Amino acid sequence: MGKTRGARYLKRKRQPKQAEIADRHYLYEQSVQGVEHEAEFLADTYREIRGGEATLLREDFCGTTNAACEWVRADDRHRAICVDLDADVLAYGRDKHVAALSPEAQRRIALVNADVLTVETEPADILAAFNFSYFTFKTRERLREYFTAARRAIKDDGLFFLDIYGGSEAYQEMEEETVYDDFTYVWDQASYDPVTGDYQCHIHFRFADGSEMTQAFTYDWRLWSVPEVRELLAEAGFSSSTVYWEGTDEDGEGDGVFTPVERGEADEAFVSYIVAHP
Repeated sequence: MGKTRGARYLKRKRQPKQAEIADRHYLYEQSVQGVEHEAEFLADTYREIRGGEATLLREDFCGTTNAACEWVRADDRHRAICVDLDADVLAYGRDKHVAALSPEAQRRIALVNADVLTVETEPADILAAFNFSYFTFKTRERLREYFTAARRAIKDDGLFFLDIYGGSEAYQEMEEETVYDDFTYVWDQASYDPVTGDYQCHIHFRFADGSEMTQAFTYDWRLWSVPEVRELLAEAGFSSSTVYWEGTDEDGEGDGVFTPVERGEADEAFVSYIVAHP
């Protein structure tokens, strides 16, 4: 190949689009998770309720282990058990997050590739099921089965933490965009069936070069309500549950501070925590 033809070839060579080379797990962590806040909320809430310190966290549907690693990193006494059915995402978490911990901290975290319905682990101070992952259980029987397993998985003075979202907008088929420095996060409520409660959502990522990572994540869920979840927790053997509602700032936006409430507000969209007591 001559010099001129070679230069033209290099000039014509297509550069990869951002969507082709981006790490979908990294994008998810940056746009969806707030692991420092979660670790603080777990520790502070346990302390307020139990009057002591939680040390052992079990995180169900742990994904990339990002939250559990933050828990371990936050305190030298903290240990974590990470449970997920997806071996590939656990491997990602091991390589990306666990490997970044100190050797001593790595010894305080265990990754378990198993089904949360049947896995048996050391009883935890805290069991957390975040990012609405338990919505994957579509019937009362299956969700009750999971909550019963969760009850067995915590100590007598342990706590079970769930997050949940709702509001009138949750039932609409719609897309919502959030713009970050390097990408745009798209939450796509693709379909909702009011008869069955079946709910399919996607996450897409869009980039400045015009490319898009379509359906980077897909969720086939049932959209559960707060009272339904609390009723099933009681049926599964939990003695009580408390809803933690987010406050608002002077502009009416969420302020990131969650406090226990007896009644909520008819917000168009909300995210709350439910804390269940054995």
